[in-house]
Amino acid sequence: MREHSFVTNYLKNPYSSVLSVSGNTKVITALSLDMKVPPHVKSGGWLTAEYSLLPGSTNVRSARERTKISGRTAEIQRLIGRSLRMAIDLEKIPGITMLIDCDVMEADGGTRTASVNGGMLAVALACRKLVEEGVVPENPLKNWIGAISGGVIDGEVVIDLDYEKDSRADTDFNFVFSENGNIIELQGTAERVPLDDDKFFELLNKSRESVKEIIDGMKSIAGFTNDHCC
Repeated sequence: MREHSFVTNYLKNPYSSVLSVSGNTKVITALSLDMKVPPHVKSGGWLTAEYSLLPGSTNVRSARERTKISGRTAEIQRLIGRSLRMAIDLEKIPGITMLIDCDVMEADGGTRTASVNGGMLAVALACRKLVEEGVVPENPLKNWIGAISGGVIDGEVVIDLDYEKDSRADTDFNFVFSENGNIIELQGTAERVPLDDDKFFELLNKSRESVKEIIDGMKSIAGFTNDHCC
């Protein structure tokens, strides 16, 4: 697994913000609050995410998506939002929407998993701040989550793929787990060689262990004890 690091309060203006670094991949996750919810939300609050690759994040300039986002971007945004909604009790933030912007400054594989991890830490910090400021009576954080990529290269399971490894992987997966190891999201495909059960479960278990390590690191950075969610 690559080295993972997080810088909290990376930006001044958002309600909370985190620089999430996985190897050479760098993502800014900035959380803002909107004191209203979408029409489909009948009770409680909401959380949603937006994702973008900044033009200089890749070796070939990524054009800004100004009027219409790509299918890839839409899929990643949905993954991030779905995953992070599992981290909070939406009924405890009535009338509030958490908006999480994930901007990739440098892309070297694993941008969506780095976005989920940075978003998780930003959500945890925001939940604590909501209580401290008296906006909500109790902490809405209910579950720490984390994400990691993994694959099989030349018959060997490899966790946390950078771009070079991802480009030659026989199988490519993204995992999102809760702190207790339960699966929240699983995306994967056999790029070149079909994946057998033994390799899949090895990949699953190693990914779960790696995410637990990442979550422990995030909780430590944020000053949360390992035996309490909040």
